[in-house]
Amino acid sequence: MGVSRREGAVLIGIVVVALVWSAIGARSLGTWALEVVWIVIGAPLVILNRTRFPLTRLVLWLLVCHAIVLCYGGHYTYAQTPLGNWFQDLLDTQRNNYDRFAHFVQGFVPAILVRELLLRLTPLRPGGWTFTLTAAVCLSIAACFEFVEWAAAVVLDAAADDFLGTQGDVWDTHWDMFLCLCGALVAQLLLRRVHDRQLADMRRPRARDRNTG
Repeated sequence: MGVSRREGAVLIGIVVVALVWSAIGARSLGTWALEVVWIVIGAPLVILNRTRFPLTRLVLWLLVCHAIVLCYGGHYTYAQTPLGNWFQDLLDTQRNNYDRFAHFVQGFVPAILVRELLLRLTPLRPGGWTFTLTAAVCLSIAACFEFVEWAAAVVLDAAADDFLGTQGDVWDTHWDMFLCLCGALVAQLLLRRVHDRQLADMRRPRARDRNTG
């Protein structure tokens, strides 16, 4: 089940508006660029392949939600987000935990995209191996992102503080990877049935086309 042209335009519009809003008055343009570069790279790939390899509606909406999370964090920097500050005051925590939420999303959203790619491009079927490999890929992505943060810290030194957003937590890297893994597991447990139905809907037109031919 893909999206209509109108719905696709709405999705693109949401991402463009979020990007423009996040750039205007961003606390640190360098940090903003590092956070939203994944949107700038990924969105054109999805759009260019929308005919040859359309993604399910579920994956597209999840990607848009992920883009909003990145734009919000990029605008304020993850340690300074008003939403995170509000929860910090509400729950009386020692730090702004928006980055924790963002890393959970970093596992939650890619998990369904990775699952879709595995089920559509490999002989794998829904089940244990797909679940395990999806989680492993998401954890690998999280680890690679930590390498990016490490490289930024080496190259930019103190200027990378806003991008790293560790807030003095020596276990920040471990938390980031753990929460990404949690997101990947939760996404598969919660959304696998909906995802399977949408994948089945996408296969039906092709089956009808073969029968007609």
